[in-house]
Amino acid sequence: MTFAHKALLLLASLTLPCMPVAMARDQAKAAAPAAAPAPAADAPKLVIAIAVDQFSADLFAQYRSHMTGGLARLAGGGVFPAGFQSHAATETCPGHSTILTGMRPAHTGIIANTWFDLSVARANKAVYCAEDETKTAAAPGDYVASVGHLKVPTLGERIKAVWPTSRNIAVSGKDRAALMMGGHKIDEVYWWKGKSFVTLDGQTASPSVGEANAAAAALIASGAPAFDLPGDCAAHERAVTAGPVTVGTGRFALNPGDATAFRVSPRIDRAVLELALRLVDADRLGRAATPDVLAISLSATDYIGHGYGTQGTEMCIQVHQIDAALGAFFAALDTRGIDYGVVLTADHGGFDMPERQNEQAMPQAQRADVALLPKALSERVGAKLGLDPKGLFVGEGASGDVWVRTDLTPAQKTAAIAAARDDLLARPQVAAVFSAAELAATPMPTGSPETWTPIQRARASYYAPVSGDFVTLLKRGVMAMPMPGPGYVATHGSPWDYDRRVPILFWRKGMTGFEQASPVETVDIAPTLAAWVGLKLPAGTFDGRCLDLDAGPGTTCGAPQ
Repeated sequence: MTFAHKALLLLASLTLPCMPVAMARDQAKAAAPAAAPAPAADAPKLVIAIAVDQFSADLFAQYRSHMTGGLARLAGGGVFPAGFQSHAATETCPGHSTILTGMRPAHTGIIANTWFDLSVARANKAVYCAEDETKTAAAPGDYVASVGHLKVPTLGERIKAVWPTSRNIAVSGKDRAALMMGGHKIDEVYWWKGKSFVTLDGQTASPSVGEANAAAAALIASGAPAFDLPGDCAAHERAVTAGPVTVGTGRFALNPGDATAFRVSPRIDRAVLELALRLVDADRLGRAATPDVLAISLSATDYIGHGYGTQGTEMCIQVHQIDAALGAFFAALDTRGIDYGVVLTADHGGFDMPERQNEQAMPQAQRADVALLPKALSERVGAKLGLDPKGLFVGEGASGDVWVRTDLTPAQKTAAIAAARDDLLARPQVAAVFSAAELAATPMPTGSPETWTPIQRARASYYAPVSGDFVTLLKRGVMAMPMPGPGYVATHGSPWDYDRRVPILFWRKGMTGFEQASPVETVDIAPTLAAWVGLKLPAGTFDGRCLDLDAGPGTTCGAPQ
């Protein structure tokens, strides 16, 4: 014992005469900050979470036998072909919010891409999930991007809280995807906006972003030829008309200067992956003693699904291109000698446009009646109850959350909701209408997500502070897009399996592959990755559970907390 240690103990015994020296020593140890636990001995140095926007379980199954690149590599790992975005609001923002938080929208607070807050001090009462509505954007019609509406931390944030040297980085073709996967405490976050990658206001972009933007700008300026049609895509080449639009034969030729065509093509996914690789190098991800997290969301599948549907040459080319792009990305990581683990999933699935579905053995597929839109509903209920119909009900479209105008008395509001329910349920395309009170009284669902009832699926999307006064669910096969147009012939957002089921694929070098066909949830991803890196968290931290990725008698989930 040094002289300094003896002096400290002597001082403790003099100032606290009733306290033994040993007790003083124990208290001094207790006052010192506890050392952070070490990551698991075999933890990957870099955790990569990839979300492929609108990559349904159906698309994965349809093209699996044709995969030869990155998707084929992942299909050799831990494969869960029946993953579920288990909630009813199967949209981009809610779906991305579940992947790295391990929480359903009822707990993340992200109930939709857009909701309505009738109390906000602006004419437009619609609130975007990734905006700060309290701030005014520099340009009219723009918004200030923010992750403020996300109510829970992401895995990257949890890892940084324990291992501050770990890096938490996210990149995407969409702001809401990057922000929902990255979270609040994020080292770097980037998304494509119009003609370049940008970041949050007040953050300085990495030089890597400037390089990525220069490469993208050069490609947009020069243009590019159409993609070749893979042999198995020939069967999908057939023109189909939806309203004023004809799709089904596109090959994504890029005219010089057309930034929109660049975004709605496989090229934007390549650009996102190339930026991700630049950040791996610039930030030396996967090379430190503690694990880093890189979240990547690839948006082209969603843009193509909306603009062309899911069964033409456009989607066939896209799946082949994303398979090749991921293959190149993983090969580049391999050459760097990085020990990385990957999970790939999707924020939601998708449904092909009814016009093609009708020709392919699903004659019941149809577009929602315009009579289901909030404006039409307001006119009918307003006339019935003697209320001013203007803005009586507001919502995003023919399904989902609906809000009642706030100047009504409680009795008027109750009557309006009841009348709306009766009106909607009398229409053949409506499956169910649930009030906020009914959803609040419904326990959070448990068990296999494929067996959940419609109200349980809606309950998983219900967050009282922002959810609507009631929610409308359409019947299976009814697309909540009454009128198709350029860029939008198909959509998602229903509570049905084609929108809820997504693949969940885990891969790491040396991993013994296996396939588990039983349903799991995307909220199981975060606890699984946490166990993978040795991050110990209290029971109840997640809505999901750890998935054991050891194909043998061992377990990657560790002892229960």
